[in-house]
Amino acid sequence: MTAYGFLTGLLHNRMFWSAASAWFIAQLLKNLIDLLKGGYSLDRIGGGGGMPSAHSATVTGLTAAAGMTYGGGSGTFAVSLFLAIIVIYDAMGVRYVTGRQSRILNRMMEEEKAAGKDPGQAKPLPEKMGHTIPEIIAGMAIGVLCACVVCLVIFPQ
Repeated sequence: MTAYGFLTGLLHNRMFWSAASAWFIAQLLKNLIDLLKGGYSLDRIGGGGGMPSAHSATVTGLTAAAGMTYGGGSGTFAVSLFLAIIVIYDAMGVRYVTGRQSRILNRMMEEEKAAGKDPGQAKPLPEKMGHTIPEIIAGMAIGVLCACVVCLVIFPQ
């Protein structure tokens, strides 16, 4: 396959556009929500955590597009479904707990600084890493919506 053929195929790939548009819209909404709340930071552009979950939006968009394109009995759908389960579980489990622990450690470092001690950590740890269930559900809704628009409107079969 030529480079042109590869790029042409990618630009017409329903799964790619479903996942990419879901990620982009979720990240855009996340940044707008943070801006409206007054807690905006440039770190949010590519950062994790927050409403909605870009992780769940991306993998749900991918999985929904795989189901609409290849059907529920396909290997492509099965692989993307299990990838989605793992990513979403990680986002609301391990990464969420890690963010909560970072918050506690940051408070401890502030207390040490206030007491005149060296906390040993130059900058605060990131606290927005994982997701709550509403953030996950919002991301999943974005993913399904993007897959429907891409597969049924933009690239119908």
